[in-house]
Amino acid sequence: MDTSEKRDEELKETTKRSLRKEVEGVVSSNKMDKTVVVAVTTQKRHPQYKKYIKRTKKYIAHDEQNTCQVGDRVRIIESRPLSKRKRWRLQSVVERAL
Repeated sequence: MDTSEKRDEELKETTKRSLRKEVEGVVSSNKMDKTVVVAVTTQKRHPQYKKYIKRTKKYIAHDEQNTCQVGDRVRIIESRPLSKRKRWRLQSVVERAL
């Protein structure tokens, strides 16, 4: 394999990895083992009335070291299915709760 081919293959792999979605939210529950519930709030503008509407969606995410506490601001990343409802992994803790 040529070095340029190797480089092209590495570039494809990194671009494939970078297509995964990342969202930031607040941990709302950590009562399960190695699992957290992350509430992600987004604001969307209503097309007709132009008012901003707040939407909250809950994601079940994998927390391998059980490091998150309720109220922590975290960043989660999309991954392969880990269980029936778990399709996200904890990437980092952005801000700890008081």
